[in-house]
Amino acid sequence: MVRKIRKACVIGSGVMGSGIAAHLANVGIPVLLLDIVPKDLTPEEKEKGLTLQDKAVRNRIAETNKAKLLKQKPAPLTKKENLELIEAGNLEDDLPRIREADWIIEAVVENLEVKRSVFEKVDRYRRPGSIVSSNTSGISVRQMAEGRSEDFKRHFLGTHFFNPPRYLKLLEIIPAEETDPEVTETMKTFAEDVLGKGVVIAKDTPNFIANRIGTYGLLVTVREMVKGGYSVGEVDSVTGPLIGRPKSATFRTLDVVGLDTFVHVANNVYHQVEGEEKEVFKVPDFVLKMLEKGWLGAKSGQGFYLKKGKEIFELDIRAMDYVPLKKLKTASTEAAKQQRGVKNKLKALVYADDRAGRLLWNIFAPTLIYAAERAYAIADDLAAVDQAMKWGFGWELGPFESWDAIGLEKSVERMEKEGYAVPGWVKEMLAKGFKSFYKTEKGKVYYYHQGEYKEVRENKKTIHLKLWKEEHGVIKKNAGASLIDLGDDVALLEFHSPNNAIGMDIIQMINAAVEEAEKNFKGLVIGNQGKNFCVGANIALMLMEAQDENFDELDLVVRQFQQAMLRIKYARKPVVAAPFNMTLGGGAEVCLHAPRIQASMETYIGLVEVGVGLIPGGGGSKELYVKHLERLPQGIKVDLQDVVMKVFETVAMAKVSASAEEARENGFLSPEDSISVNPDHLLYDAKQRVLELYEKGFRPKARKKIPVAGETGYAAMLLAAQTMHRSGYISDHDLKIAKKLAYVLAGGKVPFGTEVDEQYLLDLEREAFLSLIGEPKTQERMQHMLLKGKPLRN
Repeated sequence: MVRKIRKACVIGSGVMGSGIAAHLANVGIPVLLLDIVPKDLTPEEKEKGLTLQDKAVRNRIAETNKAKLLKQKPAPLTKKENLELIEAGNLEDDLPRIREADWIIEAVVENLEVKRSVFEKVDRYRRPGSIVSSNTSGISVRQMAEGRSEDFKRHFLGTHFFNPPRYLKLLEIIPAEETDPEVTETMKTFAEDVLGKGVVIAKDTPNFIANRIGTYGLLVTVREMVKGGYSVGEVDSVTGPLIGRPKSATFRTLDVVGLDTFVHVANNVYHQVEGEEKEVFKVPDFVLKMLEKGWLGAKSGQGFYLKKGKEIFELDIRAMDYVPLKKLKTASTEAAKQQRGVKNKLKALVYADDRAGRLLWNIFAPTLIYAAERAYAIADDLAAVDQAMKWGFGWELGPFESWDAIGLEKSVERMEKEGYAVPGWVKEMLAKGFKSFYKTEKGKVYYYHQGEYKEVRENKKTIHLKLWKEEHGVIKKNAGASLIDLGDDVALLEFHSPNNAIGMDIIQMINAAVEEAEKNFKGLVIGNQGKNFCVGANIALMLMEAQDENFDELDLVVRQFQQAMLRIKYARKPVVAAPFNMTLGGGAEVCLHAPRIQASMETYIGLVEVGVGLIPGGGGSKELYVKHLERLPQGIKVDLQDVVMKVFETVAMAKVSASAEEARENGFLSPEDSISVNPDHLLYDAKQRVLELYEKGFRPKARKKIPVAGETGYAAMLLAAQTMHRSGYISDHDLKIAKKLAYVLAGGKVPFGTEVDEQYLLDLEREAFLSLIGEPKTQERMQHMLLKGKPLRN
């Protein structure tokens, strides 16, 4: 059996197959992407004089789908160059080449006989010991392997990726009875450590775990909508973020997934189960009518929703026509909005005696019972079911966590009063004195399993900060941040202000953290596990100070932030920033000054201050310019003009990277910085970087003078900005901001090539920042961002 996957082959180049190939390429694994040979020539091929025997024709399907990867949104590739790792071919000429692959993934149409036919050919050509898997969403793994060789069966399993593979965390691994346990464990470790997935081991049952429970919950929701006379929009307004579910809620989710796909998944269970369960999985008539009309959702332009201009309409399922969007607003929904945390929101909603409460109770009660009825048939334990729903469907709480949240005893009592058949094992569990499915002790989570609590086992690289703090406490803390002992003599600075926005509390903790790390630790990690790493400075506080004309106070705050950034940059112990998701403005400045960055693959970093009428004030533009200079090859004459123009463009256009790889291309990450594919491993990886730097005898960078482009560079940047202004791309105020930024980056009115002190550039930044924040149009932009959450062009 293979111990390391160095090359892969994906058979089937459709949306899923090409997406899987792209994700493999993202982590540096070469992929052979195969599809069928076309039966007919296209008009373009005929015009070129090609025949069905030409390679360009025979590889057309895979090549076409490979090319589509560059146009898809969200982007399947973390950088365009990754496409070079994917080689397109066809199933007739290139099938013998699958022996080159350590892992062969089938991703063809969801049809058992088609898959069996593919695996018969794979068995003939594969290298013994190579791993083979099917990306099926619900077909029996055992049935697919029937008739295959013993070596094939030992190395065969299901690997169900969720779409899109780059972004959705869940990977269900489904071993068959004949699958070698070592193969299962190898794939689990590889998927977690290399592919960055959250892995659950599923049993070989219809639709496995997530689709089985998720589809049931969606169909129950549809049933309750019809039964209770709710509208599509009303249901979505209470089945999304209000209960810890994605913004797409129920029917927007179905539109995104595609109604044809949803019906296929539902039918897969319907044809394999009996009794009441079969009845639930029966697709409603109105959904079948939508299928007939081709109203499939996003892919067809209409489904449960239809967008006309800027207005969105919802489907009236009775009239089969589109009507204005409605929302469900009740006393319980308003009360829930005032609650902190999804657990408290759920309690406020499911027991409420109003239209929202009744709807949610009638959805939750049967779905929770169904999860309990099927849990041990589809998974080894309750934790796997909850993880599958969180990672695959974006639920904040899995079904058993949700049950705990609303109160197990209270809910079971009500369920039984209303005639629900609560599974015997749940009632037996309560009778034995176990009042919840989960408990937490000494920083560890335990789940109920057959009369006892068992520890939730996770990859050793996974760190849960909330649990860690419960067990180990904190060293120092204020409203904005905490300093934590992360173990192994490494400290962690965690931001936890609202949106992790930077204010004086965080600035104070940065200074305290560096000081503590220098005295008592080997180094410092700056990271957290919020929704985003940091979205920038506290705009609301800055706007208030500016409107009150407290410019001396603002000057002091900016100075202190700049000095805190220098503390990070020149700390005597290694500091590693661990950004993820949105890392904007001040968050980007923190990372730019850190000696090393350990970024999550999904890091969207940028200096976006121009969006609120400002330029970076904490040394961001200066440090991005320095990073560009430092990455240039030694011994080659530096083209300062070219460097400063690249930085000017990045900052003036508020460019935000679409991945950590793109952040590296934009200069935010240096060649020495690293990327973590699995976000759960980010803090562990950052901690290892600190230890590695310490062991190698870390020394901070020496303070050096910085060569600037001066008046020559300023003139070039100004010309570029004026050209955009004359073309109508930027407003008068944009031009004013661009002039300020150009002056800072050029180093002011000095000759080209002058070497200046770092503090000189920081002073220029601060002066420009303070002058802009006093501008009425800048304050309008800041106000608009706070109210609308998006930039204003004025």
